[in-house]
Formats: sequence, C-alpha cells, structure tokens
Amino acid sequence: MVYEFKLPDLGEGIHEGEIKKWLVKEGDKVKSDQPIAELETDKAVVEMPCPKTGVVLKIFGKEGDKIKVGQILIVIGQEGEVYEMKGPAPSAISKSVSSAQFPAPSSETQDSQPKVEILIPQETHSGRAIATPFVRKLARELGVDIEKIKGTGEHGRVTEQDIKAAAAGGVPIATTPTVSSKQEAISQPPKAIQKIPIIIEGEVERLPFRGVRRTVAEHMVTSMQTAMHVTHVDEVDVSDLVRIREQEKAYAEQKGVKLTFLPFIIKALIAALREFPVFNSSLDEEKSEMVLKKYYNIGIAVDTEDGLIVPVLKNADKKTIIDLGKEIFELATKARSRTLTLDQLRGGSFTVTNIGSLGGIFATPIINYPEVAILGIYRMQDKPVAVSDKIEIKRIMNISITFDHRVIDGATAAKFASTVKKHLEDPGLLLVDE
Repeated sequence: MVYEFKLPDLGEGIHEGEIKKWLVKEGDKVKSDQPIAELETDKAVVEMPCPKTGVVLKIFGKEGDKIKVGQILIVIGQEGEVYEMKGPAPSAISKSVSSAQFPAPSSETQDSQPKVEILIPQETHSGRAIATPFVRKLARELGVDIEKIKGTGEHGRVTEQDIKAAAAGGVPIATTPTVSSKQEAISQPPKAIQKIPIIIEGEVERLPFRGVRRTVAEHMVTSMQTAMHVTHVDEVDVSDLVRIREQEKAYAEQKGVKLTFLPFIIKALIAALREFPVFNSSLDEEKSEMVLKKYYNIGIAVDTEDGLIVPVLKNADKKTIIDLGKEIFELATKARSRTLTLDQLRGGSFTVTNIGSLGGIFATPIINYPEVAILGIYRMQDKPVAVSDKIEIKRIMNISITFDHRVIDGATAAKFASTVKKHLEDPGLLLVDE
C-alpha cells in the first residue's frame, strides 16, 4: 500500500526545513527507521528516518529546497506499485522561494499537527489583519494581500488555510467601508519598504544565503518586529569569582572538565530568574496570557562556521557547576560539528550570549523570541575602583539584559540585573541558594 510520508511537526514553532542531502533515490529498497535524508531545521541538521519498509516510489524536492510541515517528503510503497498524486498540482498552490514542488498538506494533516504560534500585537483600531508572523510570511510568498482577507480564525484571525485558499481563489475578501481621508490615513497598513538595488562596480562573489544563516536572519527579523527591545547595562566586580575559579580549576580538570566562568554565570542567572519569574516566560498574545515557566532550560549561544546556534541546557537549576561545565562543552562541540539533536535545541526558557570570550565590552543582543529577555556577558578587564578611601585594581565585567518592554518594565530589569550582579560579586551566595 502506498504511504505518503509528510514532514512531521518538529515542535518549538519550527514550520519548515531545508533538504540538505538525500540518502536514498527513487527505486531504492528501504527499511523502517533507515535514514532517508538529512534535513536542516531551525539550527540543526537531523536525519529523517524512513517510516516503513518498502520501495521509494517518489521523492519530492531537491537538495537545498525547503519543505514545510505537513507537506509530502517521500512516498513509500511495494515493488511494482505506481504512485498517482491526488489533488491540485503543487505548482498551483506553492510559490515558495525554493525550486521545490511539494504537495500541499491536507486539512487532516494540519489538524493532526498543530503549530504553536504567537501573534504580532495588533491594536483594534489599526485596521490591520490579525495574523501570526508565519502566516504573514506565507501571504507574501503566495502573493496574497493579507489585509484584504476575511479571517476565519478566532476573533477574525487570518489562518494559514485562509491564505492558501485565497491563493487558489476560494476565500471571500473583506469589504472595505468608505472612510474619511483622515480615517483612511490611520487605517491603511504601511506601504512596503522599497528595496534598494545592489550596485556592482567590480568583481564579486555570490554565496548562497540559506541554511542556518537564513534561519537566523528570519528569526531575528521576527524578534525585532514583535518584541519591544530595551537594553539595561551594569558593571560587575568579579574579582572574587576569578579567584575561586582559579582555585577550583585543578579539581575540575580531575573531573574531566575545563572550568569556565559560564557555569557560575548560569547559577547566578537562575537565582535571578527565581526571584523575577517574568523573565522566564513567554507572551501568548492570542490568549492574552503570560506563560510563566517553572523549569530552567538555559540556551547558550554558540558561534559556529555556519552561523549562530543555541543548544539548550535542560533543567540547569538541578545541576552542579561541574555538571554544567561538562554539558556546556559537549553541547558547544556538537553545535560546531552540527551533530546536535532536535531535543538539544528545543525547550529553552531563557538565553545567554557570552560575547566576552571573543572580545568586546558591550553589545545589544536580540531576544531569542518567543522568550522575553536575553543576558549578555562581556570581556573582563582590570579597572581602578574606589574602595573606601583608596583606589584598588579590580576585575570588572559588563553584563546586559535586553528585555521585551511590552511585558517587563525598566525598573524590574534593573533589579534583575542587580540580583545577577550580587551573586557574581559574592559567589558564596551560589552555594546558599542551592
């Protein structure tokens, strides 16, 4: 019996992947759980296992093409069977930027693979359609004017199905009432920004903009267009922390761990997250609720040749400094070799970016949306500091907390940073708070 294997829900808001490498070809005999393709998802390369034993009847897409959740990736059947695709031709449905032609997912597939999406905030008087970033992106790809779509979702939300139906000519267009020029100026959506052409006056080299780099770019745009970014900065005297780390380096090496400052910073961060739980949350705009997370899964931004990758330390609050040091090294190594599993990339509740190891005393990191804040760590340097009535040389490090001002006030961010600072300046507190 012919079996259409559709790209399954990968979780964490991941709605598409890029075919990095096919491991089988049409006509090959395959076994259940045999790797059939390498798929590059949101910052990870994973092997897709074959769903059943049989013969590959049809492969959709070439290497480098994108496939969305619910679209058919491969068709498996028995030797001698012929696959006949049902429904409209893929080219009549998909106008994606890739050259792949994938059958669109059926309504049954979409219902069985729900996606968690957070809406871009819309004021009720703005006149703009209510839709998620993913749906707006899909509308652009299919050439649909989303502002003219009558949404069928809750509270008039425009859904993915509305966009696809509109592209096929099946969704009613919302009527636009006559308004005054003043009202029209308020209600009309902003015009698209005109793209400035690239002027070339000499020899150039063109590189493909895809994979992790493209994924990071899309994620950063969503974050900047959704969250209201504000950054608070503070100085931390880490002289005692430096001394303790030097003192315990030999012990850590006996345990097979190269001890860095990051495990201490994560412990200080968790103390602040416990005191200010709003920083360990996400905003569900569709339900008008704050989702406060009772777990502490800390994402660690890792710089790789392919781009920025953020593996996640699961349940970091339950691990020792030594445990954290060992796991950080393992995750960073896997990130650079692109061998992380999807589970090691999903489920983060807060992210830390350690820029100081590469140099630099200050930056304004972008929030790892849908999280609501990100902690930046910068280079340590010796500075003269006034202590009582004398000047002493102290080891000083800057920290920053970039937060979503929609849900966090500046005063709260300052208190949060002060708690992180207090635990880094007095490392003994890290033991007391255990």
